[in-house]
Amino acid sequence: MSDADVAVLLLVRVTTGLIMIMHGLNHWRGGGRIEGTARWFTGLGLRRGVLQAWASVLTEVGAGALLVLGLLTPLACAAVISVMLVAGLLAHRPNGFFVFKDGYEYVLTLAVVALALAVLGPGRWSVDHAVGIDVTGWTGGAVALGVAVAATGGLLGTFWRPEPRAAAEPENPAGPGPKPAAEPGNPAEPAPGTALHRTGHVDQEAR
Repeated sequence: MSDADVAVLLLVRVTTGLIMIMHGLNHWRGGGRIEGTARWFTGLGLRRGVLQAWASVLTEVGAGALLVLGLLTPLACAAVISVMLVAGLLAHRPNGFFVFKDGYEYVLTLAVVALALAVLGPGRWSVDHAVGIDVTGWTGGAVALGVAVAATGGLLGTFWRPEPRAAAEPENPAGPGPKPAAEPGNPAEPAPGTALHRTGHVDQEAR
C-alpha cells in the first residue's frame, strides 16, 4: 500500500470518526441536551428514552474515538453501521432518499464508508497496525456488518415499541371547514404521531 493510499485511509477514517464524535456530543450537550434526545428516541417508538440517549452518546463518541485512533477498527465500524441502521430505519426511511427531505441519503453514505473502512483496514498510520491487529478484507467487513446487524436487531427487538397510528383525524373544534391558520411567527405544532412530529419537530431538539 502506497503512502498516498495510507494518507487517504487516514483522512477518511479521521473525518468519519470526528463526525461521529460531534454527533455524540450534540446528542449530549446540544439542542435539548439529553432530555431532548430522549424525547426524540421516545418519539421514534423506542422505550426508555434516557437510556437510549446515553447509549447513543457513548456509542457515537466511543466509535468515533476508536476510528480516529485506528483501534479495533472493525468493531468501531460496526458501531457506526448500527447507529446508521437504527437512524435510517426509524427516523429517515419514511422520508425517502434525499437528505434535504430528511431522508436516508446521509446515514446510508456513512454506513457504506464505515463498511469500506472495515474491509480496507485503518492503514499503517493506526494503533491497530502498531500493535499487530490485522482484521481486514472480507473478514473485517463480515465482522463489522455481522455485529452491526446483530446489535441493531437486538436493540429493536428489545426496545422498539411503536405506537399505532391514529385511526382518524381529530375533530376540528372550530366545526366544519378548514382549520384556523397558525398565527404569524408561531407555526402550528405538528400532530403527535405524524412523521413530521417524530423526525422533524422533536428531532430539532436532539440534533
